[in-house]
Amino acid sequence: MVNARRVVVTGLGATTPLGGDVKTTWDGVLHGRSGVTGLDPDWVSRYDLPVSFACRLAEPAEERLTRSEWKRLDPSGRFALVASREAWADAGRPELDAERLGVALASGIGGVWTLLEAYDTLRDRGPRRVLPMTVPMLMPNGPAAAVGLEIGARAGVRAPVSACSSGAEAIAMAFDMIRTGKADVVLAGGTEAAIHSVTVAGFAAMQALSTRNDEPERASRPYDVDRDGFVMGEGAAALVLESEEHARARGARVYGELAGAGITSDAHHIAAPDPVGAGASRAMRAALADGDISPRDVVHVNAHATSTPVGDVAEVAAIRAALGDAADGVAVSATKSMTGHLLGAAGALEAVFTVLALEQRVAPPTINLDTKDPEADIDVVGATPRPLGDGDLVGVNNSFGFGGHNVALAFRNVA
Repeated sequence: MVNARRVVVTGLGATTPLGGDVKTTWDGVLHGRSGVTGLDPDWVSRYDLPVSFACRLAEPAEERLTRSEWKRLDPSGRFALVASREAWADAGRPELDAERLGVALASGIGGVWTLLEAYDTLRDRGPRRVLPMTVPMLMPNGPAAAVGLEIGARAGVRAPVSACSSGAEAIAMAFDMIRTGKADVVLAGGTEAAIHSVTVAGFAAMQALSTRNDEPERASRPYDVDRDGFVMGEGAAALVLESEEHARARGARVYGELAGAGITSDAHHIAAPDPVGAGASRAMRAALADGDISPRDVVHVNAHATSTPVGDVAEVAAIRAALGDAADGVAVSATKSMTGHLLGAAGALEAVFTVLALEQRVAPPTINLDTKDPEADIDVVGATPRPLGDGDLVGVNNSFGFGGHNVALAFRNVA
């Protein structure tokens, strides 16, 4: 389908385990740096956690917020506000009718810190000591609401929740808001602040996390034969999406075009992916069809690639099924090898990476890939960034989540 209303990217923002902004984060990615740090030692010893590391935020969000903002927001909201402010400033703080301005910003888990701390307060100090802002802080839509208030958005403030595909689904939602004429500008993205002893214990109980405690910086290793699970990450990323007409009229810088989006579901298992990647491949094909893109136009895929034994090979099957013979010429990057898995923020951050990869014509590296799994029969970019060449470029960003959620976003570069 050829879209009547083109949607472009005019602003980028992020706060991640590699840096407090987009520039620092992207530099860390291109240099193959690991964002892994140790968990709170008190947690690990008190609860005998089987995992002692994660990818924590590189720069504390508190340093960029007022005391009032810090007190009234869950960490997920704080991260969202930091990333969104950068994206909004990067876009030139567009001036437009507030009823033509929207927000679509997601979190896969929401205010888990607020919820659990409120319970501790109730148990230890009684109901009168529970904060009045507890419910707005713990709501999964709390970060989106905070950003909507910040920029005065009145075309709709939305917060899809679809586990680890939430950030990508928010971008797809924003895309549709603009294409269908409901908004001219939408700030979209995802945030997550869920590195807590409870979530670490829960993911570990599922055997989803890497337990490479003796070598944590090498624990996230997508496609490697020795991968044993993902590394939890935290942070936020945001993109300003805009109708091309609106962006051109105000002389905005354009990073690239969001050309298509595909959303499907597996109906297979609450946590495990369809082993042949059927739902994921349908999402990729839908994104390409939505943007009137041939599989042979795709030069780059930023893969979901969490470093789980089952998930990585299922996605390889999906990429092969979606692109056919054209898959042989596609550079596949697995950036979670550096950032860890930001859960509901992962798709948004990796959308930022996909946009920058096309704009700068370079595919990010995949670190810790020592011995490639023979079942990972695709062209994975190794430890060195790879040039993407000249001409028109298309990149696909994949995001999948527990519950069988699949989202694929197709981006184009612009001249």
